[in-house]
Amino acid sequence: MAAGGTGGHMFPAQALAEAMLARGWQVTLTTDPRGARYTGGFPHSVRVERIASATFARGGALAKLGVPLRIAGGVAGAWARMRRDRPDVVAGFGGYPTIPALVAAELLRLPRLVHEQNGVPGEVNRRFAPRVEAVACGTWPTELPAGVEAVHTGNPVRASVAERAGAPYIPPGDYPMSLLVIGGSQGARILSDTVPGAVARLPAALRANLRVAHQAREEDRARVAAFYAEHGIAAEVAPFFRDVPRRMSEAQLVVSRAGASSIADIATIGRPAILIPLASAAGDHQTANARGLTEAGAAIRIPESKLTAESLAEQIAAVLRHPEGAQRMAAAAQGCAVPDATERLARMVERLAEGRITEGGA
Repeated sequence: MAAGGTGGHMFPAQALAEAMLARGWQVTLTTDPRGARYTGGFPHSVRVERIASATFARGGALAKLGVPLRIAGGVAGAWARMRRDRPDVVAGFGGYPTIPALVAAELLRLPRLVHEQNGVPGEVNRRFAPRVEAVACGTWPTELPAGVEAVHTGNPVRASVAERAGAPYIPPGDYPMSLLVIGGSQGARILSDTVPGAVARLPAALRANLRVAHQAREEDRARVAAFYAEHGIAAEVAPFFRDVPRRMSEAQLVVSRAGASSIADIATIGRPAILIPLASAAGDHQTANARGLTEAGAAIRIPESKLTAESLAEQIAAVLRHPEGAQRMAAAAQGCAVPDATERLARMVERLAEGRITEGGA
């Protein structure tokens, strides 16, 4: 399998890796140095290979000129490895690091599958979707290229999330409560700029009961922690929480970007959420991702253009001061989950390996 350098691509890949290992498969993951930061949660028996790749979205003109050469080098390396250790299936989860693996697999005529997590496909999956035998979608409906057929599998969640599926929800009340703030590597800055001020604006009685776990970028960590401390707010601030499933299961409310993996985790565990889609996300795919939870009444969506400390404080208070409504939101979130998403995707992989999937995923 191949996955790009964000949690949105890596976490579903981890879930599939866990499932395939349990079924007796051997699993190799190819990714770039950014993606390698997320491999600490992968089972140790997964072989992780760093591959040369690049994107046109970052860097100056000189860096962009070198992109084709880096990708070509990655393709050559992937082709050599696949020719030596011929895989039964190659599954891509999006992001530029998947290009070498999918191109090499195409050259070697190996069975190929892509899994698209978002409601609007990323550039790489959009280009490869017409060129693979099977396309799996995590969000439904997904805006696919014309003529491409797909199967709605849902977004696989890691075993640590699945273990807490439907964990009992303790509605907000006059006792210690937890607020979880998660923003992802690309979208955490605006939450660091807004959430602390919003919490500080909450009524004193509500604020006194609140414990905040706030995931912030390393460069923002000190100022965010200092703000909470200056305002007497109990908070833990870190660049990355390795125990997000536990924290989410204990939370009365989650404030989050609308990345596909975050949405899947929130639905699986079943928690009320305030979602702030990343405005710069390609094709506005995070707004599409949030649609299911918001239409079900499980989440409140605030566009970036309308996000202020005041508006966020109002919505946080609206959830935490109405326990019955929060309980309904939690139940609605769980109703949006696809609990067998990992199983569905694993079955697709095995059917593809057995030659029982024709082009398009049927």
